Amino acid sequence: MTEPGLIRVWDPFVRAFHWSQAALIALAWVTADGVKWVHEWSGYLVAALIGLRVLWGFLGPGHARFSDFVRGPRAVIAYLGDLLHGRERRYLGHNPAGGAMIVMLLTVTAATALTGWLQTTDAFWGSQRMEDLHESLAILILVLVAFHVGGVIFESRRHGENLVRSMITGMKRR
Repeated sequence: MTEPGLIRVWDPFVRAFHWSQAALIALAWVTADGVKWVHEWSGYLVAALIGLRVLWGFLGPGHARFSDFVRGPRAVIAYLGDLLHGRERRYLGHNPAGGAMIVMLLTVTAATALTGWLQTTDAFWGSQRMEDLHESLAILILVLVAFHVGGVIFESRRHGENLVRSMITGMKRR
């Protein structure tokens, strides 16, 4: 049952994925120089969740599908231009900039998990170059997260809706 004026946008898997990724990435960060097995397993769980999210991007319901929110560079640039001029439209799902951010976060986080795993293989065991790449990608995740959070705050204020709450409840106003 939904409240009048609200519509379910984010399904339970998308919401669980979002908050689990945030928690696991934070856990990986705080254990990077500490409890190695916790760091590694959080990375494996991140990678598994990304694999599931990619599948869900093709098989899931409406707003979870990549076809709903992944747009080309022209659409993203046009949306950002409209945003700068205060004439951007409101999207029920992710806007083109949000879709681009999701693609970047999924890609960089997957690459971080991959480079972490590669360090456990014979080919890259003890490789300083692979460790440096892994750390650089991990830092890039933080940069992207900062832009993501900033965009959520900006869009929430701009459109008068609490986007964080919608990622908890799954509901947005029509």
